[in-house]
Amino acid sequence: MAAASAVRAAGRRSRRLFDIFVAEIPWTVSSKELKEYFSQFGSVQRCQLPFDRDTGFHRRYCWVKFSTPEEVQNVLQKDSHILEGSKLALKQQIRRRRSQRKNPHE
Repeated sequence: MAAASAVRAAGRRSRRLFDIFVAEIPWTVSSKELKEYFSQFGSVQRCQLPFDRDTGFHRRYCWVKFSTPEEVQNVLQKDSHILEGSKLALKQQIRRRRSQRKNPHE
């Protein structure tokens, strides 16, 4: 039980390292296709597309990590991102230092 919660906590921490959160991904789009699509804006270091263990399908969202902040801005400047006829919803991940994070006990 403790090992499972440690793995979940590590996963949450690693997601903070990504630049963009992408939602509304069509079921038919793969991680490879997402990486290829976002490569037009810059060098994609990583694309994390989580899957549901029970269904075997991805969860229709992912995180994308770029090499530079300029590449992130390239993505965000485009008005809409459409894959297989569906408009993707993008949100920039905000990185905060530990000292800037809110204390959950306040």
